[in-house]
Amino acid sequence: MKYVQINAYSGGWADSIIFKKHRELVASGDESWVFWARGEREQDEHLQRIASYPEVCLDVLQTRLDGKPGFHSKAITRRLLKKLDEIDPDVVHLHLLLGYYINIEMLFEWLAAHRCKVVWTLHDCWAFTGHCIYFTHVKCVQWKAGCAAYSSCPQKRTYPETFAGDGAVCWSFEQKKRLFTMLSPERVQLITPSQWLADLVKQSFLGNYSVKVVHDTVNTDIFKPTPSDFRERFGLEGRFVVLGVAASWSERKRLSVFIRLARELDPERFSVVVVGLAEKQINHAKAEAPSIVALPRTSSMEELAEIYTACDVLLNPSAEETFGMNVAEAAACGTGAIVVKGSACAEVADPEKTVTVQLGLEGLREAVEDWNRNRRDGRTV
Repeated sequence: MKYVQINAYSGGWADSIIFKKHRELVASGDESWVFWARGEREQDEHLQRIASYPEVCLDVLQTRLDGKPGFHSKAITRRLLKKLDEIDPDVVHLHLLLGYYINIEMLFEWLAAHRCKVVWTLHDCWAFTGHCIYFTHVKCVQWKAGCAAYSSCPQKRTYPETFAGDGAVCWSFEQKKRLFTMLSPERVQLITPSQWLADLVKQSFLGNYSVKVVHDTVNTDIFKPTPSDFRERFGLEGRFVVLGVAASWSERKRLSVFIRLARELDPERFSVVVVGLAEKQINHAKAEAPSIVALPRTSSMEELAEIYTACDVLLNPSAEETFGMNVAEAAACGTGAIVVKGSACAEVADPEKTVTVQLGLEGLREAVEDWNRNRRDGRTV
């Protein structure tokens, strides 16, 4: 079998999902290829980066101006399709198509004209909206009928940011609907990392396709209870430590919640640790809440396992999570979680070590204080 995977980048979860799949296919005697746009990684005939940095930047600029992400990068896409012609794959497995590197019209017209089966793992909601990757936070339901067709899109300034108007959002929705439904249901298998996302897909124009829920996996060789001197190094001894972790702290990850908690919780009894911040965010967090332990992103998964293990509870206050990898990683390290109702996080957390609360600072703070009280009294959550 000839199996091709396509993704926006090679780092982060791509190693535990995409490249793990590649290794498994090769080990079983199949032929496997992975193509990606961004990220440094060893390349060979079967593992190739297909986009240059200037090409990606050009796509970013075009998207800012015209509001049509996924409809540029023709040169990159021609190179990719030439490789697909040479391979003649049995399966093309799509991952993140949003990422300023591919022309979805060219790609799907190629797929429609060829024999291959198409597997598409959706990691967010972009495939069935006119612009945004999530819409829960702004309570938008336009994606069910037609984005920006009857009222203005509230998220044009969110990723993938654009200065274009609602006309571009409406156009993108209609074009994506046309392209993404041009393949027969017999040829397509959609995969989501959570039932939460699968339920949304079924309400969208992709609803006629089969959707399979496959939870992302955690590398338990790395993420396991891992003792360290983390508490000693940061002066956290004797305190109940609340942890927040993200690869990138966008607005929907709600850094503001951790800053508020660090200000409002008793600093003699509680500490708040946040991992994955940019330098500007670290400075902002420290200025707003001097007691907060604000840390940059770590490139060491082993160090991250130590941090998970050292803290008392992971807090994920986002309502827009398609899986919640940090919740699963924390659980593998023996650390429970506080998550928000309505996101996918509750699906992956250890039910015996998870508290689910309504979205809102008050409920999150009460959950943290209750958890500390239960721990002190020797009770489970």
